[in-house]
Amino acid sequence: MISGFTGNSSKGLSTDDISSGLKEALTKGATNAAKKLGATDGYFGNAAVKILMPPEAQKIEKKLREFGMGQQVDEAILSMNRAAENAAQSATPIFIDAIKSMSITDAANILQGNDTAATVYLKGKTTPQLTTAFKPVIKTSLDKVDATSKWSTIINLYNDIPFVKKMNPDLAAYVTDRALFGIFLEVAQEEKKIRKDPLAQTTDLLKKVFGN
Repeated sequence: MISGFTGNSSKGLSTDDISSGLKEALTKGATNAAKKLGATDGYFGNAAVKILMPPEAQKIEKKLREFGMGQQVDEAILSMNRAAENAAQSATPIFIDAIKSMSITDAANILQGNDTAATVYLKGKTTPQLTTAFKPVIKTSLDKVDATSKWSTIINLYNDIPFVKKMNPDLAAYVTDRALFGIFLEVAQEEKKIRKDPLAQTTDLLKKVFGN
């Protein structure tokens, strides 16, 4: 037993139980999240993570729609979400590598933490690698539909207007940031289910570590 650990001490959990259980839960949650968001409409069809135009671009979007360019705006939004869906497919091995390196102390702290403590741990361990993996995939996807050049033209014209708040013309960077937000939000939802929902505790080990 880990000294000072009381959360599930009545179950006689060993340090190996805690470590293995957390790794299994994180692997399950992260894999499910990446698979869900990596599917067609994983982002686009999910209101919680759907990537929209950045707040600074909403005035531009409104004007474009007023000028009868709503279809082009819709296509741009769809292309951003499709790019994120393509990138999400590369997340699983990065998550698994980070999970394998989890220490027993990390596992005990996560188990005693709040209902998204494992997600916070995973975010801290994987964000740089995920950013590196996601951005080129997203850029390639956006370039295929010429979204990058169209975006840069619009934003650079906007930035030339005096006294406006300047916007980042790097569409791939924006979509990467929103794609990462979405995948960690989904991992958090998976973690909450495993912690609280007996139906999500699908193995004996998960039942032992997280079951009431």
